[in-house]
Amino acid sequence: MAKDLEIALLRAFVTAVRAGSISRAASGLGQTQPALSQQLRRLEGVVGRPLLHRSPSGVTPTRAGEELLPYAERILSLSAQALTETGRALTGHCGVGLLEDLAASRLSQALADLARLHPGATLEVLSLSGAAMREAYDTGRVQLVLDAVPDIPGPPRWTVRRPLTWAIGQEMDVATDPLPVVLFSSTCSWRTAVLEAMERAGRSWRVAFESNSLIGVLAAVRAGLGVAALMPENLEPAMARHDTAALPALPEVELGLVRHPPTQGDPLVDAVESALRRMI
Repeated sequence: MAKDLEIALLRAFVTAVRAGSISRAASGLGQTQPALSQQLRRLEGVVGRPLLHRSPSGVTPTRAGEELLPYAERILSLSAQALTETGRALTGHCGVGLLEDLAASRLSQALADLARLHPGATLEVLSLSGAAMREAYDTGRVQLVLDAVPDIPGPPRWTVRRPLTWAIGQEMDVATDPLPVVLFSSTCSWRTAVLEAMERAGRSWRVAFESNSLIGVLAAVRAGLGVAALMPENLEPAMARHDTAALPALPEVELGLVRHPPTQGDPLVDAVESALRRMI
C-alpha cells in the first residue's frame, strides 16, 4: 500500500524545526506538547527513520530530517498557494528585498513557485546592503522588504522571531580557548547580540574570519576556521551534527516586513506577502 505524507504531520515537523523546540512549536500551533510529539512520531513512522534529535535544549533535524525539510516546506507552500491562487491570474511586477540569509533559503523557491503559477507576473528578488535596500525601497524598485528589524526602512507590518544555531565545521574543536569565531561584517544586525551572548557566558573568543556574505561565512566554517551563528536553514548537513553543549546559548533574531504604501490592495503584492509570511 502506498504511503502518503499528511499535510498536518509535515506542518508539525516544519514548525518544530523552525522553533527549535517541541514546546514552542506546540504553542505556536495551538496544540499540547504530547499531541505534537505524537504527530512527529507518526511522521517518523511513515518515513521509517528518525527525523529529530531530541535533547533538553530542544530539537534539531537528523540527516533524514534535513533531507525531508525542503520537501516538507515546499509541499506546505504549494498547498497553501493552490488553495488561494487557483482560479485567478496575477500580473505585474513585484520587487522583494530579502536579507541574504533568507534569499539563500527556501523562501526564494516559494517565490519561484508562485511565479510559475502566474506566468503573467514578474518577481524580482534582491539582496542588498542597508543603504542600497533603502534606496530601492524609496524609489519603488522593491515593494516588500523582509529583513532584520533594525535594518528595515520603516515600521514593520509584522515581525517574527527566528532562532540562531551554531555552525561548526568538521575540523573544529569547540573546546579551543579562545574560541575562534566567524562573523558577518559589522553591518550584520545580530553580530553584537552573538558577541554579547559569548560575554555573558564568560567564554573567551577571537575573530578568526569576517565576511559580508553568507557564502564567505560558510566557506570559513567549512574550512574549520571557527564557529558561526546562522539560521538553521543555512547550515550545511555536516555543520549541524555536533554537540553544541560547550557553546553559549544563542539569541533569537527579530525579522520584520515592510511594504511600500502605494501597493496597498495590489493583488500580486498581496500574494507575495502572504507567501513570505507562510514560509517565514
